[in-house]
Amino acid sequence: MSGIETARSYDLIVLGSGAGGLAAAVTAAHKGLRVLMLEKEAHFGGASAISGGTIWVPGNEQAVAAGLDSATTTARTYLRNIIGDGANTELVDAFLERGPEALAFLEKSTELKFKVRPFSPDYHMEIAGSSDGGRALEVLEYDGSNLGERFRELRKPPEGMLLFGGMMVNRVDVQHFLNMRRSLASFMHCMKLIARYAKDRLSYDRGTRLVVGNALVARLVRSAFDLGVELKTKIRTARLIEENGAICGVVLEDGQEIRSTCGVVLATGGFGASSGAERWRDHTDRSHRSMSPAGNVGDGIELASVVGGVVGDDLVSNFYWAPVSVRVHADGREELFPHLVTDRAKPGIIAVNKLGRRFVNEADSYHRFVMAMQANQAANSPCFLICDQTALSAYGMGLARPAPVSNLELIQSGYLVEADTVSGLAAKIGVDADALSATVENFNASAVKGTDPEFNRGGTSYNVSMGDPDHKPNACLAPLEKGPFYAIRIFTGDLGSARGLRTDASARVLDGENVPIAGLYAVGNDMNSMMNGTYPGPGITLGPALTFGYLAALDAAKKTTRN
Repeated sequence: MSGIETARSYDLIVLGSGAGGLAAAVTAAHKGLRVLMLEKEAHFGGASAISGGTIWVPGNEQAVAAGLDSATTTARTYLRNIIGDGANTELVDAFLERGPEALAFLEKSTELKFKVRPFSPDYHMEIAGSSDGGRALEVLEYDGSNLGERFRELRKPPEGMLLFGGMMVNRVDVQHFLNMRRSLASFMHCMKLIARYAKDRLSYDRGTRLVVGNALVARLVRSAFDLGVELKTKIRTARLIEENGAICGVVLEDGQEIRSTCGVVLATGGFGASSGAERWRDHTDRSHRSMSPAGNVGDGIELASVVGGVVGDDLVSNFYWAPVSVRVHADGREELFPHLVTDRAKPGIIAVNKLGRRFVNEADSYHRFVMAMQANQAANSPCFLICDQTALSAYGMGLARPAPVSNLELIQSGYLVEADTVSGLAAKIGVDADALSATVENFNASAVKGTDPEFNRGGTSYNVSMGDPDHKPNACLAPLEKGPFYAIRIFTGDLGSARGLRTDASARVLDGENVPIAGLYAVGNDMNSMMNGTYPGPGITLGPALTFGYLAALDAAKKTTRN
């Protein structure tokens, strides 16, 4: 049996334990509701725990206080231009109008704390309404030991995104590690982190200094526990209980019934890892890889469909795309690495297709990068990231670390391909040597001058923010000149599904007649993308997840007098 007391009365049941579900749980509990959170996996946090932890909420209080862009009018213009005709204005308006409120409430009522990024450009800076900073916030680091024994239940980030086997780092830390050989301040910053990590490993199997998505989840989970939320892991839900047209509980896989007076929130993470997701992945092939946790197979969507919930349609993209490389270990295990912010935009690194030619601005967002791969699947997928020894030593590439770390093991495994010359590299990766040599020669001729006539790399503030701020004259451009040369094969991938259940502005699931199903809510990736499957900026999944989790709980709380 599940170990849940059937006799105990609950007001709200939350299925899933990512950012959206946790926002709903802590908000409801703060309003006096008795909340049960059920997670089918052994570890809680879902995709949120392994995310970058950034949230995109225009008009937030931090931006106002810092004198940064806090205008929701320009944000609305930007979203209208990006999303296009498929925009759900009801959801967009609710997000822009209530997002700052939700964030302020969560920061005041829980341990969730953010700081605004002064310089964090949107992903489409060429679009009217875009902003260089003020909309994106990053979560403050957190001490995982505050979770006590339950720290071990927090989902760990992928191995390749940790240093020394278990140390988390954020973007600031990464920059310090890249600069540690030329800056005393960076060297001291890194030594402090390493010393903390070494101490942690005496008691834990990884570091307790949490950043990015792990810090976001840990802060919310600690608050959930303090507010009396019961979080149960390894519990599977078989179906929803519907009586008199309203959802009033769940039936577990073992047959146990759990009742709730105010309904159920679906926050199971979408269907990115489902084998059935292939039919939604337009223009992709069998080499596609998803970064979604293995348990994100559409449970919430399936549960809702049985009681009349309807999935959205006609999205620009059904997934949030990201380029992914794959290392195959000796035992056959695959290790995935999402190429988000650490390498593609750095000087001395380019992407080429199977013809040996560049096909994209490598410094554009990960979502746009994969869309370029999909635009000509036959030529561009899979593709290759290529660099010279100078770039690899300075920045690393994929799982390969910068100097002085040895990457011999990656070379021996075939993940990192090495050759003394560009033509030799072409032969090893199976592209035309003359074409690749010409591509590198043409790129180098412009890169030394800091220009990219072909794709204008480094031409937007977003591009610059992803490059090396200390490299001149262009933060994103340097010639590939010093051998050996290296390559990594890149596949289309995703960070999760965008297609989900249609909802209203209170996150209530809608039926085929656009009527809310009483007592049923969907948030996070279970909710149809408010962005219509576009990707306007960093944190555009977590920002709406927190907002609509908050709004779902407020609506549910109306059904009880205990608030």
